[in-house]
Amino acid sequence: MTAPVHPGRKLRDAWARGVVMVPGAFNALVARAVRQAGFEACYISGGATANVSGYPDIGLITLTEMARTIREISDASGLPVIADADTGYGEVECAVRTVVEYERAGAAALHVEDQVFPKRCGHLDGKDLVPAAAMAEKVRAMATHRLSRDFVIIARTDARHVTGFEDAVMRANLYREAGADMIFPEGLQSEQEFADFAKASPGPLLANMTEFGKTPDIPADRFGELGYHVVIYPLSMMRAAMGEVARGLAALRRDGSVREVLPRMQTRKELYALLGYEPGRQWDYPGPPVS
Repeated sequence: MTAPVHPGRKLRDAWARGVVMVPGAFNALVARAVRQAGFEACYISGGATANVSGYPDIGLITLTEMARTIREISDASGLPVIADADTGYGEVECAVRTVVEYERAGAAALHVEDQVFPKRCGHLDGKDLVPAAAMAEKVRAMATHRLSRDFVIIARTDARHVTGFEDAVMRANLYREAGADMIFPEGLQSEQEFADFAKASPGPLLANMTEFGKTPDIPADRFGELGYHVVIYPLSMMRAAMGEVARGLAALRRDGSVREVLPRMQTRKELYALLGYEPGRQWDYPGPPVS
């Protein structure tokens, strides 16, 4: 039997073919829908994971909670998973444990950021950064201690709105030298900034296409033209889902019925198809076989 292909290798091969769109999945059912829709990878946002647990995105979710979510989403989707690791859950020793636990849980990649803990959403003001050398040390340790060289280490810098564009570029290049496979410049504000950053920090790049933030709406193909290899959509599906939840609750409260929103609901048949379930027949577990 041939050895299974590491999910990080699948992700690397995908971005070698062209820009990869990576929707956020906030639970395993959404992850199955991401695969059903034909995407090549899915993303786990620390913010979304916190939000669905009832918390704001301020670093309250633990490594254990994220590893469990990675395992569920990786098993359910069978796709390469890029997972948010916030600040690595502590200093260098904690970051090393993070990369090992994420990879063991089935992730293809993680991104770690250079904010001071407790961190803030990347598109909010009022952030603070750790020294660039300290972040580089963390990246170097994570790259050294990953279980496979195929696992993708993505270094995120939030410097654009703290210390400026030039410092963001300097940090990106320092993190590449430390062993980052890909750079994630957070909060760039125009196509020109994305283009300038790609020229100043050549190599694999990730763009964050989040709604209601500092980055304008840029299509994935355009990101590819600007030099970006992966585009994540961290909260798009959660926002879409929660918008429908709010509208459905309002209709139920007002009318005593969900009749108004019924045409927009996923049907029982569609749900069963997504789960690969047919009543009366044995259901096949979608994850890896038990050894």
